[in-house]
Amino acid sequence: MSSLVFSVLFVGFLVVTLIVRFWLGSRHIRHVLAHRGAVPAEFAEKIPLYAHQKAADYTVARTKLSLVTLLVNAAVLVGFTLLGGLQWLSVALFNLTGPGMLHQLALLAAFAAISGLVDLPFDYYRQFVLEARFGFNKMTLGLFISDMVKNTLVGIIVGLPLIWVILSLMDKAGSLWWFYAWLVWSGFQLLMLVLYPTVIAPLFNKFTPLQDESLRSRIENLMQRVGFASKGLFVMDGSKRSAHGNAYFSGFGAAKRIVFFDTLLARLGPQEIEAVLAHELGHFKLKHIIKRIAVMFGVSLGLLALLGYLKTQAWFYTGLGVDPMLLTSNDAMALVLFMLALPVFTFLLSPLTSITSRKHEFEADAFAAKHTNAQDLVSALVKLYEDNASTLTPDPLHSAFYDSHPPASIRIHHLLGSR
Repeated sequence: MSSLVFSVLFVGFLVVTLIVRFWLGSRHIRHVLAHRGAVPAEFAEKIPLYAHQKAADYTVARTKLSLVTLLVNAAVLVGFTLLGGLQWLSVALFNLTGPGMLHQLALLAAFAAISGLVDLPFDYYRQFVLEARFGFNKMTLGLFISDMVKNTLVGIIVGLPLIWVILSLMDKAGSLWWFYAWLVWSGFQLLMLVLYPTVIAPLFNKFTPLQDESLRSRIENLMQRVGFASKGLFVMDGSKRSAHGNAYFSGFGAAKRIVFFDTLLARLGPQEIEAVLAHELGHFKLKHIIKRIAVMFGVSLGLLALLGYLKTQAWFYTGLGVDPMLLTSNDAMALVLFMLALPVFTFLLSPLTSITSRKHEFEADAFAAKHTNAQDLVSALVKLYEDNASTLTPDPLHSAFYDSHPPASIRIHHLLGSR
């Protein structure tokens, strides 16, 4: 393939992706606003009109922000690639560091820093303007900055050694470097499943053992019924950042733990909390987690094999606005270009991922209905949709591309049909 052909393909897929995403976003906005005036019949007795309209306005505001972000990110992408931004950055850093690993790491660090600076205004606006406007933001500016600093430090401490190993393999492990890199990456992912809940997450939130003995007893009985062993039941202080609520379990093997947002416990009754947890446990018992990990490993192996081929092709670099450097390795540049180009070529496949995810959600709901009262889960879902201002009337096509969960009406219909 020539570099010109690849450039044309890249631009073509980028334009198509932008058109499709703007079309989906505009469809979603029109669809939500068209149904803003009335609560869907199946929710009319449960959700007041003002809450439904708040969810519509929140959805529209978030969608508009995502479209602006998309446009800016597309411009930055073109600036990095076809307009020569990465080429200039690489040469400038090379003049400072000379050839070798330092140049490779500096390029990746500079790219990450620039990308973070581009995203920063949107993150700030999302948190302190959009979320605040709808009453969800609980974060202070100090906490926002603290989180940013902690995320950066964690990224350096955890990510830098991993990147160093990957780049070393790319440079010294021969033509099968991608397979060895996949083994390292897979091991790293499994390690993070163990370390994240016990080491990383507590850097950002406080986790305290569940104190409500009645609720603890109910949950322990549920876990015993379904055969789930946990390292502990914890409450997370999610309210210091947001009014949104959730529950999840994290960890792997002996490190599994169940976590409730304090906002969730404040809103739901004991039976509803039990039903929500039963849904989450359904994902585990039905091996959805194992299946997702297996798919992730399989996809990452394929992508690394593809990168192993592309990094040896001159047209891959020149087609994206970069002249490979002859005096040093181009491995870091190959990684950056691959990360930038991949979403452009794969976005149209998004519904395939959503199909599998939605199937798992239906199965987890059915599991919860089997081990708890389905009506309790329905009641909990309605409260969560209302509290999180999740629209009850998403555009079906937009939802197929972006939503990992089925729309509320379809999900609840399935739940009530499973009784």
